[in-house]
Amino acid sequence: MPGLARLKFAMGSGIFLTAFIFAAFLALVLFIIQTFVVDLTLSYDFIIILALPLLFVLFQYLIGPSIVRLSTHLQYLKSGENPWLESTVKELADKSEVPMPRLAIVPNNTPNAFVFGRTAKSATLAVHEGLLRNLNEDEVKGVIGHELGHIKHKDYAIMTLLSALPLVAYLVARGTWSAAWLGGRSSREKDQGGLEAALIIIGVLSFVVYIISQLSVMRLSRLREHYSDAYSAYVTGSPRSLESALAKITYGLSLSPKPPEGVRAFYISDPVQAKQEIREIMDKKEDYDLDHDGVLDEKELELAMEKEAKSTWKTVNTWFSTHPPTFKRIMLLHEIEQEMQSGKYTNDRVYTHV
Repeated sequence: MPGLARLKFAMGSGIFLTAFIFAAFLALVLFIIQTFVVDLTLSYDFIIILALPLLFVLFQYLIGPSIVRLSTHLQYLKSGENPWLESTVKELADKSEVPMPRLAIVPNNTPNAFVFGRTAKSATLAVHEGLLRNLNEDEVKGVIGHELGHIKHKDYAIMTLLSALPLVAYLVARGTWSAAWLGGRSSREKDQGGLEAALIIIGVLSFVVYIISQLSVMRLSRLREHYSDAYSAYVTGSPRSLESALAKITYGLSLSPKPPEGVRAFYISDPVQAKQEIREIMDKKEDYDLDHDGVLDEKELELAMEKEAKSTWKTVNTWFSTHPPTFKRIMLLHEIEQEMQSGKYTNDRVYTHV
């Protein structure tokens, strides 16, 4: 499909940057070990320790889908159990030229949806009961288009692998600091002292790499959400449907008593972020209630979200978020909608506004 080249470049550059940072990190670690650790046995042992987090990441990748299934308590749909949902997903999947994903329902009253899996053929599209109950069919269709965009772009595999890199750096930092602390309480022999110094340096370096690589992965995560929003507008032909869906989802999630933590990055909207967005606006309700009627109408809420999105603190806080602010997502869809209405929109302009 025209326009995918730009997406592939954005994804590829993000992957390259994160992988480059991590490769440089491993090279520095090996250099530090060779410089400070005299005993070759200790060097080999430490290299083996470094390999353990990588094995953990591989194990996590293999059992990840099972963890998602168990943690969300989803229930797979049988053929014909929900004809409308099945036919809608089939229609959009055929248009997207992706395999029909398995469909599942999550017994949860919050409005949300997500996809997961290791490959496109094994992907599962799960929707919350609250999504089907609180959104109309056009809005649900917009959400389905967004989730199929993730399958089309192979986001589930890319983000699973990329998110492993900061995790490895974090585990190395924790492990080396713990080992250095324990080493400091033991003997002060020459080799032991060299190992302790190496552990401290690697621990600090690992934490710096963790922060940098995490920011890079978060940025790519936010970017993939924008691309999937744009893809939904294309595949459904109705940006307005997803605009309305995102507004309802954000407000609905803000009312949930206890946001789920396990698969936040997979959701179409982050429950924790949604609560924060609405809470920040409600804390300044009097400032945004222009007609002073005690209620924020749609226009007042839109202006409030726009002003909040422009704040410097909000921008910095977004750096550590997996999803863009809801208002920025709605603004992107609104730009696409205006272009569609002008008659200038073509299939090769799917990602132009991202």
